[in-house]
Amino acid sequence: MDNTTPTTGTVIGGDPLAASFDIVARQDEADAQIAALRGDVDEVKARLDKVARAAARPAIGGAATSDTAEVKGFVDGYLRRGRETELKSLSGANPADGGYAIPRQIDAIIASELADISPIRAIAQVVQTGTSGYRKLVATGGTASGWVSEAAPRPETSAPHFAEIAPPCGDLYANPAASQAMLDDVGFDIETWLANEIALEFARAEGTAFVRGTGTNQPEGFLSAPIGTAEDGVRAFGTMQYIGSGSALGFDSAPDSKLIDLIHSLKSSHRQGASFVMNSATLAEVRKLKTADGAFLWQPGMVDGQPDRLLGYPVVEAEDMPDIAAGECPIAFGNFRHGYLIAEHGATRVLRDPFTNKPFVHFYATRRIGGKVLDSNAIKLLKIEA
Repeated sequence: MDNTTPTTGTVIGGDPLAASFDIVARQDEADAQIAALRGDVDEVKARLDKVARAAARPAIGGAATSDTAEVKGFVDGYLRRGRETELKSLSGANPADGGYAIPRQIDAIIASELADISPIRAIAQVVQTGTSGYRKLVATGGTASGWVSEAAPRPETSAPHFAEIAPPCGDLYANPAASQAMLDDVGFDIETWLANEIALEFARAEGTAFVRGTGTNQPEGFLSAPIGTAEDGVRAFGTMQYIGSGSALGFDSAPDSKLIDLIHSLKSSHRQGASFVMNSATLAEVRKLKTADGAFLWQPGMVDGQPDRLLGYPVVEAEDMPDIAAGECPIAFGNFRHGYLIAEHGATRVLRDPFTNKPFVHFYATRRIGGKVLDSNAIKLLKIEA
Protein backbone atom coordinates (compact mmCIF):
# COMPACT_ATOMS: atom_id res chain seq x y z
CA MET A 1 0.00 0.00 0.00
CA ASP A 2 1.37 3.45 -0.99
CA ASN A 3 1.30 5.74 2.06
CA THR A 4 2.59 8.88 0.23
CA THR A 5 0.49 11.87 -0.76
CA PRO A 6 2.02 13.36 -4.00
CA THR A 7 0.29 16.70 -3.78
CA THR A 8 1.94 17.78 -0.54
CA GLY A 9 5.17 15.81 -0.61
CA THR A 10 4.45 14.57 2.96
CA VAL A 11 5.34 10.94 3.60
CA ILE A 12 3.33 8.78 5.96
CA GLY A 13 5.49 5.95 7.13
CA GLY A 14 8.10 6.90 4.47
CA ASP A 15 11.59 8.43 4.49
CA PRO A 16 11.49 12.00 5.98
CA LEU A 17 14.91 12.85 4.50
CA ALA A 18 13.75 12.10 0.94
CA ALA A 19 10.69 14.26 1.47
CA SER A 20 12.87 17.16 2.61
CA PHE A 21 15.05 16.90 -0.51
CA ASP A 22 11.91 16.91 -2.67
CA ILE A 23 10.65 20.09 -1.02
CA VAL A 24 14.04 21.82 -1.43
CA ALA A 25 14.19 20.83 -5.11
CA ARG A 26 10.74 22.25 -5.76
CA GLN A 27 11.63 25.47 -3.94
CA ASP A 28 14.81 25.86 -6.03
CA GLU A 29 12.78 25.35 -9.21
CA ALA A 30 10.26 27.99 -8.12
CA ASP A 31 13.07 30.42 -7.27
CA ALA A 32 14.60 29.88 -10.72
CA GLN A 33 11.26 30.60 -12.40
CA ILE A 34 10.78 33.75 -10.33
CA ALA A 35 14.31 34.92 -11.19
CA ALA A 36 13.62 34.34 -14.90
CA LEU A 37 10.39 36.34 -14.70
CA ARG A 38 12.19 39.18 -12.93
CA GLY A 39 14.81 39.17 -15.66
CA ASP A 40 12.10 39.45 -18.32
CA VAL A 41 10.42 42.28 -16.40
CA ASP A 42 13.74 44.15 -16.07
CA GLU A 43 14.38 43.76 -19.80
CA VAL A 44 10.94 45.12 -20.70
CA LYS A 45 11.41 48.00 -18.26
CA ALA A 46 14.78 48.85 -19.80
CA ARG A 47 13.21 48.94 -23.28
CA LEU A 48 10.39 51.18 -22.08
CA ASP A 49 12.88 53.53 -20.41
CA LYS A 50 14.83 53.74 -23.68
CA VAL A 51 11.68 54.58 -25.65
CA ALA A 52 10.69 57.19 -23.04
CA ARG A 53 14.11 58.85 -23.23
CA ALA A 54 13.91 58.98 -27.02
CA ALA A 55 10.41 60.49 -26.86
CA ALA A 56 11.60 63.13 -24.40
CA ARG A 57 14.26 64.49 -26.75
CA PRO A 58 13.39 67.94 -28.12
CA ALA A 59 12.04 67.82 -31.66
CA ILE A 60 10.54 70.30 -34.11
CA GLY A 61 6.93 69.93 -35.15
CA GLY A 62 6.62 66.68 -33.23
CA ALA A 63 9.00 64.88 -35.60
CA ALA A 64 12.00 63.17 -34.04
CA THR A 65 15.38 63.84 -35.57
CA SER A 66 17.15 61.01 -37.29
CA ASP A 67 20.34 59.23 -36.21
CA THR A 68 21.10 57.70 -39.61
CA ALA A 69 24.63 57.74 -40.97
CA GLU A 70 23.52 60.14 -43.72
CA VAL A 71 22.25 62.72 -41.24
CA LYS A 72 25.23 62.29 -38.89
CA GLY A 73 27.66 62.77 -41.76
CA PHE A 74 25.84 65.89 -42.93
CA VAL A 75 25.50 67.43 -39.45
CA ASP A 76 28.87 66.53 -37.90
CA GLY A 77 30.94 66.56 -41.08
CA TYR A 78 29.53 69.38 -43.20
CA LEU A 79 27.54 71.68 -40.91
CA ARG A 80 29.96 71.60 -37.99
CA ARG A 81 33.33 71.28 -39.76
CA GLY A 82 32.65 72.03 -43.43
CA ARG A 83 34.00 68.72 -44.76
CA GLU A 84 32.43 68.28 -48.16
CA THR A 85 33.71 64.69 -48.38
CA GLU A 86 30.88 63.77 -45.98
CA LEU A 87 28.33 64.62 -48.68
CA LYS A 88 29.21 62.00 -51.30
CA SER A 89 26.18 59.86 -50.35
CA LEU A 90 23.63 62.67 -50.54
CA SER A 91 21.32 62.63 -53.53
CA GLY A 92 21.16 65.92 -55.39
CA ALA A 93 24.40 67.22 -53.85
CA ASN A 94 25.42 69.74 -56.44
CA PRO A 95 27.17 72.93 -55.35
CA ALA A 96 26.73 74.36 -58.84
CA ASP A 97 22.99 74.51 -58.16
CA GLY A 98 23.55 76.78 -55.19
CA GLY A 99 24.21 74.37 -52.34
CA TYR A 100 23.88 70.84 -51.11
CA ALA A 101 20.49 69.19 -50.81
CA ILE A 102 20.02 68.38 -47.14
CA PRO A 103 18.98 64.87 -46.05
CA ARG A 104 15.30 64.01 -46.40
CA GLN A 105 14.89 63.65 -42.63
CA ILE A 106 15.92 67.25 -41.94
CA ASP A 107 13.91 68.52 -44.92
CA ALA A 108 10.84 66.74 -43.51
CA ILE A 109 11.34 68.54 -40.18
CA ILE A 110 11.45 71.91 -41.99
CA ALA A 111 8.30 71.05 -43.97
CA SER A 112 6.48 69.97 -40.81
CA GLU A 113 7.39 73.18 -39.01
CA LEU A 114 6.34 75.28 -42.01
CA ALA A 115 2.91 73.64 -42.05
CA ASP A 116 2.48 74.50 -38.36
CA ILE A 117 3.49 78.18 -38.45
CA SER A 118 2.65 79.32 -42.01
CA PRO A 119 -1.10 80.13 -41.95
CA ILE A 120 -1.88 79.89 -45.67
CA ARG A 121 0.28 76.80 -46.22
CA ALA A 122 -1.66 75.05 -43.45
CA ILE A 123 -4.96 75.42 -45.34
CA ALA A 124 -3.89 75.53 -49.03
CA GLN A 125 -3.12 72.73 -51.48
CA VAL A 126 0.62 71.93 -51.53
CA VAL A 127 2.23 69.85 -54.30
CA GLN A 128 5.83 68.66 -54.67
CA THR A 129 7.17 68.99 -58.20
CA GLY A 130 10.23 67.76 -60.05
CA THR A 131 10.44 70.78 -62.32
CA SER A 132 10.26 74.52 -61.81
CA GLY A 133 7.80 74.88 -64.73
CA TYR A 134 4.84 73.20 -63.03
CA ARG A 135 1.53 73.27 -64.90
CA LYS A 136 -1.96 72.16 -63.89
CA LEU A 137 -5.08 71.92 -66.03
CA VAL A 138 -8.33 73.05 -64.42
CA ALA A 139 -11.75 72.38 -65.94
CA THR A 140 -13.67 75.63 -66.35
CA GLY A 141 -16.92 73.94 -67.39
CA GLY A 142 -18.49 70.54 -66.85
CA THR A 143 -18.50 67.93 -69.60
CA ALA A 144 -21.85 67.88 -71.43
CA SER A 145 -24.13 64.97 -70.56
CA GLY A 146 -27.67 63.76 -71.27
CA TRP A 147 -30.23 60.99 -70.88
CA VAL A 148 -30.94 58.23 -73.41
CA SER A 149 -32.86 54.95 -73.44
CA GLU A 150 -31.13 51.61 -73.08
CA ALA A 151 -30.91 50.87 -76.82
CA ALA A 152 -30.69 54.44 -78.13
CA PRO A 153 -27.47 55.71 -79.72
CA ARG A 154 -25.22 57.89 -77.63
CA PRO A 155 -24.69 61.26 -79.27
CA GLU A 156 -21.27 62.87 -79.06
CA THR A 157 -20.91 65.37 -76.23
CA SER A 158 -19.14 68.68 -76.47
CA ALA A 159 -15.53 68.81 -75.32
CA PRO A 160 -14.82 70.22 -71.86
CA HIS A 161 -12.99 73.53 -71.50
CA PHE A 162 -9.74 73.74 -69.56
CA ALA A 163 -7.54 76.52 -68.28
CA GLU A 164 -3.85 76.12 -67.53
CA ILE A 165 -2.57 77.18 -64.11
CA ALA A 166 1.16 77.97 -63.97
CA PRO A 167 2.11 79.21 -60.47
CA PRO A 168 4.81 81.91 -60.61
CA CYS A 169 7.92 80.71 -58.76
CA GLY A 170 10.85 82.26 -56.99
CA ASP A 171 13.79 81.18 -54.86
CA LEU A 172 13.04 81.73 -51.19
CA TYR A 173 16.17 82.02 -49.07
CA ALA A 174 17.20 82.27 -45.44
CA ASN A 175 20.66 82.99 -44.05
CA PRO A 176 20.93 82.06 -40.35
CA ALA A 177 24.34 82.38 -38.66
CA ALA A 178 26.14 80.74 -35.75
CA SER A 179 29.58 81.23 -34.24
CA GLN A 180 32.20 78.53 -34.69
CA ALA A 181 32.29 78.11 -30.90
CA MET A 182 28.60 77.18 -30.96
CA LEU A 183 29.23 74.65 -33.73
CA ASP A 184 32.18 73.11 -31.87
CA ASP A 185 30.04 72.60 -28.78
CA VAL A 186 28.89 68.97 -28.91
CA GLY A 187 25.91 69.86 -26.71
CA PHE A 188 24.62 72.34 -29.31
CA ASP A 189 21.81 70.70 -31.30
CA ILE A 190 22.69 72.19 -34.66
CA GLU A 191 20.21 70.03 -36.56
CA THR A 192 17.21 71.30 -34.59
CA TRP A 193 18.52 74.89 -34.50
CA LEU A 194 19.09 75.06 -38.25
CA ALA A 195 15.72 73.52 -39.14
CA ASN A 196 13.96 75.92 -36.77
CA GLU A 197 15.74 79.01 -38.09
CA ILE A 198 15.10 78.10 -41.73
CA ALA A 199 11.43 77.30 -41.09
CA LEU A 200 10.81 80.59 -39.24
CA GLU A 201 12.37 82.71 -41.98
CA PHE A 202 10.63 80.77 -44.75
CA ALA A 203 7.25 81.03 -42.99
CA ARG A 204 7.57 84.81 -42.57
CA ALA A 205 8.50 85.41 -46.21
CA GLU A 206 6.09 82.96 -47.83
CA GLY A 207 3.22 84.12 -45.61
CA THR A 208 3.48 87.54 -47.23
CA ALA A 209 3.85 86.14 -50.75
CA PHE A 210 0.85 83.79 -50.54
CA VAL A 211 -1.40 86.70 -49.51
CA ARG A 212 -0.19 89.63 -51.63
CA GLY A 213 2.78 88.41 -53.67
CA THR A 214 3.28 90.14 -57.00
CA GLY A 215 3.99 87.03 -59.07
CA THR A 216 7.36 88.44 -60.19
CA ASN A 217 10.13 86.12 -58.92
CA GLN A 218 7.74 85.09 -56.15
CA PRO A 219 4.30 83.46 -55.78
CA GLU A 220 1.20 85.40 -56.79
CA GLY A 221 -0.93 86.06 -53.69
CA PHE A 222 -4.66 85.51 -53.76
CA LEU A 223 -5.25 89.23 -53.08
CA SER A 224 -3.29 90.04 -56.24
CA ALA A 225 -5.86 88.31 -58.45
CA PRO A 226 -8.43 90.48 -60.26
CA ILE A 227 -11.75 90.89 -58.43
CA GLY A 228 -15.33 91.72 -59.40
CA THR A 229 -18.91 91.56 -58.14
CA ALA A 230 -20.30 89.16 -60.76
CA GLU A 231 -21.43 85.75 -59.54
CA ASP A 232 -19.92 82.36 -60.35
CA GLY A 233 -20.39 81.33 -63.95
CA VAL A 234 -20.56 84.94 -65.09
CA ARG A 235 -17.13 86.22 -64.10
CA ALA A 236 -14.09 85.51 -66.22
CA PHE A 237 -11.99 82.57 -65.06
CA GLY A 238 -9.36 83.71 -62.55
CA THR A 239 -11.41 86.70 -61.32
CA MET A 240 -12.50 86.49 -57.70
CA GLN A 241 -15.84 87.72 -56.37
CA TYR A 242 -16.11 90.24 -53.56
CA ILE A 243 -19.00 91.36 -51.35
CA GLY A 244 -19.20 95.02 -50.30
CA SER A 245 -19.23 95.79 -46.57
CA GLY A 246 -21.94 98.46 -46.98
CA SER A 247 -19.80 101.26 -45.52
CA ALA A 248 -16.81 103.15 -46.89
CA LEU A 249 -15.13 103.10 -43.47
CA GLY A 250 -15.81 99.58 -42.23
CA PHE A 251 -18.87 97.51 -41.39
CA ASP A 252 -22.41 98.83 -41.75
CA SER A 253 -25.19 98.59 -39.16
CA ALA A 254 -25.88 94.93 -40.00
CA PRO A 255 -22.44 93.27 -40.22
CA ASP A 256 -23.86 89.80 -39.64
CA SER A 257 -25.91 90.08 -42.82
CA LYS A 258 -22.85 90.95 -44.92
CA LEU A 259 -20.85 88.08 -43.46
CA ILE A 260 -23.71 85.67 -44.11
CA ASP A 261 -23.87 86.94 -47.70
CA LEU A 262 -20.13 86.31 -47.95
CA ILE A 263 -20.52 82.74 -46.69
CA HIS A 264 -23.36 81.85 -49.02
CA SER A 265 -21.74 83.40 -52.06
CA LEU A 266 -19.57 80.27 -51.88
CA LYS A 267 -21.02 77.09 -53.38
CA SER A 268 -22.00 74.41 -50.89
CA SER A 269 -19.33 72.05 -52.26
CA HIS A 270 -16.66 74.59 -51.29
CA ARG A 271 -18.17 75.50 -47.91
CA GLN A 272 -17.21 72.06 -46.59
CA GLY A 273 -13.75 72.82 -45.23
CA ALA A 274 -13.96 76.59 -45.69
CA SER A 275 -12.49 79.10 -43.22
CA PHE A 276 -12.18 82.84 -42.63
CA VAL A 277 -8.77 84.48 -43.06
CA MET A 278 -7.96 87.88 -41.49
CA ASN A 279 -5.26 89.57 -39.44
CA SER A 280 -5.38 90.12 -35.69
CA ALA A 281 -6.46 93.79 -35.96
CA THR A 282 -9.48 92.82 -38.07
CA LEU A 283 -10.23 89.92 -35.76
CA ALA A 284 -10.27 92.32 -32.80
CA GLU A 285 -13.02 94.31 -34.53
CA VAL A 286 -14.92 91.20 -35.61
CA ARG A 287 -14.96 89.86 -32.05
CA LYS A 288 -16.92 92.96 -31.01
CA LEU A 289 -19.64 92.51 -33.64
CA LYS A 290 -23.12 91.52 -32.44
CA THR A 291 -26.37 90.55 -34.01
CA ALA A 292 -29.54 92.66 -33.55
CA ASP A 293 -30.46 90.66 -30.43
CA GLY A 294 -27.04 91.24 -28.82
CA ALA A 295 -25.37 87.86 -29.51
CA PHE A 296 -21.68 87.87 -30.49
CA LEU A 297 -20.85 86.61 -33.98
CA TRP A 298 -17.49 85.27 -32.83
CA GLN A 299 -17.31 82.10 -30.74
CA PRO A 300 -14.19 80.89 -28.93
CA GLY A 301 -13.02 77.31 -29.31
CA MET A 302 -14.56 75.26 -26.52
CA VAL A 303 -11.80 72.60 -26.49
CA ASP A 304 -8.04 73.09 -26.31
CA GLY A 305 -6.67 73.03 -29.86
CA GLN A 306 -10.05 73.71 -31.45
CA PRO A 307 -10.05 76.87 -33.64
CA ASP A 308 -12.14 79.93 -32.86
CA ARG A 309 -15.20 80.23 -35.07
CA LEU A 310 -17.10 82.99 -36.80
CA LEU A 311 -20.68 82.08 -37.73
CA GLY A 312 -19.72 78.43 -37.41
CA TYR A 313 -16.53 78.52 -39.52
CA PRO A 314 -12.93 78.47 -38.25
CA VAL A 315 -10.88 81.67 -38.24
CA VAL A 316 -7.25 81.66 -39.44
CA GLU A 317 -5.06 84.61 -38.48
CA ALA A 318 -2.74 85.78 -41.26
CA GLU A 319 -0.94 88.98 -40.31
CA ASP A 320 -0.26 89.86 -43.95
CA MET A 321 -3.96 90.46 -44.60
CA PRO A 322 -4.76 94.22 -44.81
CA ASP A 323 -6.38 96.17 -41.98
CA ILE A 324 -9.93 97.52 -42.24
CA ALA A 325 -9.64 100.57 -44.53
CA ALA A 326 -11.42 102.03 -47.55
CA GLY A 327 -10.98 99.93 -50.66
CA GLU A 328 -9.22 97.07 -48.86
CA CYS A 329 -10.27 93.42 -48.59
CA PRO A 330 -9.52 92.59 -44.94
CA ILE A 331 -11.53 89.35 -44.80
CA ALA A 332 -11.32 86.31 -47.07
CA PHE A 333 -13.60 83.31 -46.83
CA GLY A 334 -13.20 80.12 -48.78
CA ASN A 335 -11.92 76.62 -49.18
CA PHE A 336 -8.23 77.33 -49.73
CA ARG A 337 -7.42 73.68 -50.42
CA HIS A 338 -9.60 74.03 -53.51
CA GLY A 339 -8.77 77.64 -54.21
CA TYR A 340 -5.01 78.19 -53.77
CA LEU A 341 -2.11 76.10 -55.07
CA ILE A 342 1.43 76.05 -53.62
CA ALA A 343 4.07 74.31 -55.75
CA GLU A 344 7.47 73.35 -54.30
CA HIS A 345 10.36 72.33 -56.51
CA GLY A 346 12.95 70.02 -54.97
CA ALA A 347 14.37 69.92 -51.47
CA THR A 348 15.90 72.67 -49.37
CA ARG A 349 19.53 73.35 -50.27
CA VAL A 350 22.12 74.65 -47.81
CA LEU A 351 25.45 76.31 -48.58
CA ARG A 352 27.89 76.68 -45.66
CA ASP A 353 29.61 80.08 -45.72
CA PRO A 354 32.34 80.67 -43.10
CA PHE A 355 34.06 83.50 -45.02
CA THR A 356 31.61 86.37 -45.60
CA ASN A 357 31.03 87.42 -42.00
CA LYS A 358 33.91 86.09 -39.91
CA PRO A 359 33.91 84.80 -37.16
CA PHE A 360 30.31 83.71 -37.86
CA VAL A 361 29.35 80.81 -40.09
CA HIS A 362 26.30 81.44 -42.27
CA PHE A 363 24.05 78.72 -43.65
CA TYR A 364 22.52 80.01 -46.87
CA ALA A 365 19.34 77.95 -47.41
CA THR A 366 17.20 78.15 -50.55
CA ARG A 367 13.98 76.55 -51.73
CA ARG A 368 12.01 77.17 -54.93
CA ILE A 369 8.34 77.88 -54.21
CA GLY A 370 5.43 79.03 -56.36
CA GLY A 371 1.82 79.88 -55.71
CA LYS A 372 -1.33 81.02 -57.49
CA VAL A 373 -5.11 81.02 -57.21
CA LEU A 374 -6.29 77.63 -58.44
CA ASP A 375 -10.08 78.02 -58.46
CA SER A 376 -11.35 81.60 -58.22
CA ASN A 377 -14.81 80.30 -57.28
CA ALA A 378 -13.47 78.75 -54.07
CA ILE A 379 -12.38 82.01 -52.33
CA LYS A 380 -14.55 85.08 -51.70
CA LEU A 381 -13.54 88.49 -50.34
CA LEU A 382 -15.21 91.15 -48.19
CA LYS A 383 -14.31 94.60 -49.50
CA ILE A 384 -14.69 97.82 -47.52
CA GLU A 385 -16.88 99.98 -49.70
CA ALA A 386 -20.28 101.69 -49.54
